Amino acid sequence: MTEQSDKGETTTITMTVTSIEPIGEGLRVCLDLVDYLEGDEGVLVGSTGHGYALTLAETRETAAYPPRPFRVNCGAVHQYVRQGDRTLYLSEIKPGMPLIVSSPRGERTVAVGRVKMERRPLLRIVAEHEGTAISIVLQASESVHVWSGSSWAKPVLELAAGDELLCWLDEPGRHLGARTEGTIVEL
Repeated sequence: MTEQSDKGETTTITMTVTSIEPIGEGLRVCLDLVDYLEGDEGVLVGSTGHGYALTLAETRETAAYPPRPFRVNCGAVHQYVRQGDRTLYLSEIKPGMPLIVSSPRGERTVAVGRVKMERRPLLRIVAEHEGTAISIVLQASESVHVWSGSSWAKPVLELAAGDELLCWLDEPGRHLGARTEGTIVEL
């Protein structure tokens, strides 16, 4: 999924992971959807309006978890979820809401069946490209995967500095989810 890069529109690029750090426990959000997702589908999340990373559905079996292809573990409650030209905070999502599910192939809309919040250990991941940085805060769990720049799923517990992530850049500046003009600094 590639979008034109005019001012105010998002752009799909590969970014390089520059740091990964455990930041302790926090409230994380799982979204259980009313349909199964494919292995390359998930939700675009980010800690700032600068951009988002594709956090994938739990379609993979791990040593500790069976596949849950209806679930996306979206990370910390404060994060943005990209929904077309708007954003929502994870804390704003409610059962029954339509949610845009993204993949490198495109987007589709699926309703949320349940929102599950629990305290879990979190990782802050920072990725950069040509002076632009984005960050995401995800659960430190073997069931959480992101889409790599090499077109395959990568477990967050195996991410290292130098790895690439498929990301969607955006212009920061939001008020109630809609883009606004003005000066904004987000870290």
